Order: sequence, then structure tokens, then C-alpha cells
Amino acid sequence: MSVKLNIDPSLLENHNNTVIEVSGDTVGECLKHLIKQMPTIKNVIFNKYGNLSSTTAISVNLELIWTDKLAEPVKDGDEISISFMEAGL
Repeated sequence: MSVKLNIDPSLLENHNNTVIEVSGDTVGECLKHLIKQMPTIKNVIFNKYGNLSSTTAISVNLELIWTDKLAEPVKDGDEISISFMEAGL
């Protein structure tokens, strides 16, 4: 199964690979596959406790997900996006 993963360029050291094909049956499996390809992004996506970082937003087909949704199934052709959450007034 192939899922397209879009990464906000500001989260990457190398801005050339912002779209990556990953595989997995769940959001969490797709993120693990991404980390195997790009190990340095683990510290961007997850905090030291293994939960999603509070500064990172992850959406599936434009729907924002939370830590408890990492087991949510994905299907062939879905799109996962990872971006930096900004706070402001």
C-alpha cells in the first residue's frame, strides 16, 4: 500500500524531499516507515515520551489527528501531511 506523505519544508534539514511515499496500514505505521527513511525527523514528530510533539500537526486527507489516532487505518492513495503548528495572538 502506498501513502503520500507531505512534510512542511521548515521541518527538514534538506528541503529537497518534501513528498515521500510510505507504506503502512495505520498512521503510526506510516510514520515509522518515514522515520526509517529519515531518522532525524523522529525528534521533530515525537517528544521524548513517544507522543506526538505539541508543535507538530499531522493530518490525514486534511483532517487533523491526535496521538490517540495513530492507530487509525489508512488506505492506498491517502495523504498524510506533517506541518509545524504556530501559535499567535
